[in-house]
Amino acid sequence: RNSGQITQAVNENKSSEASGAGEGSKKNVVVTTSFLQDMVEQIAGDTVDIKLIIPAGEDPHLYVAKPEDYTKLSEADLTLYHGLHFEGKMVEALEATGEAVSRNFPEDKIGTMDENGAVIVDPHFWFDIDLYKMAVEAASESLENLNPGYKDMYEKQKTKYIEELTELDNYVRENISSIPKESRYLITPHDAFNYFSRAYDIEVKAPQGVSTESEVANQDIQETIDFIVEHKIKAIFAESTTDPARMEKLREGAAAKGADVKIVKGEGNELFSDSLAPKGQDGDTYIDMYKHNVKLITDNLK
Repeated sequence: RNSGQITQAVNENKSSEASGAGEGSKKNVVVTTSFLQDMVEQIAGDTVDIKLIIPAGEDPHLYVAKPEDYTKLSEADLTLYHGLHFEGKMVEALEATGEAVSRNFPEDKIGTMDENGAVIVDPHFWFDIDLYKMAVEAASESLENLNPGYKDMYEKQKTKYIEELTELDNYVRENISSIPKESRYLITPHDAFNYFSRAYDIEVKAPQGVSTESEVANQDIQETIDFIVEHKIKAIFAESTTDPARMEKLREGAAAKGADVKIVKGEGNELFSDSLAPKGQDGDTYIDMYKHNVKLITDNLK
């Protein structure tokens, strides 16, 4: 089905359900990613039923919606999504029925990047904690409109959470600034850390653009290898949602030029970029994910 038909089906289902919705039942909140699942849990706790579309650990750039996802969307009382084209293959259906948590972001705070010669929006806003706070405000507003009876509770939870995010920001600043300036280079598989780079003054380089779909050109790999050798970089980082083989190419290329670089990878040693960890694992909340990343970066670059 194309996006137009999907939207129509979602809307038809919604109107037929609205007439038969039972009193006192929990509202259905559908979220696209593990980030938003955690965000809604922080604000609304168990006052709503949360349904996740893209499972934790999967790559949202490449995710293709399944029929049951459209069923979830059609049964949603509220759908929250990132926006900024993050949910690439589902964007039309989401724009038609959902609310983007990035809807109030100021233009000048939204990053752009080059993807095969075209300028595109950088969707990885969650690595800028100030923007993440704005997303929390927007999600809270949507939840309060959905459940006005819980408004005071949601406001209280939101305020508490935003204070925790301020503490997280201080933690990140302190740790990243402990890395000597000449070692402050973060090499990752795809371009997910530009907001992080700007917020915390650490140069980031990746052989692949924003979408994990694009092919990695040999020239980009070569440029990254030269950069590693030139800056005597001692560690490069694998991600939980992309193929570590890419980093192996960088390591081999650097070794051929006499530079010894370590790949930080393997269970529990990967950076989270486009997803939190699955529930019950280290990094399964936004704050834990961020601390995990910062500890990994600091420990290996200091």
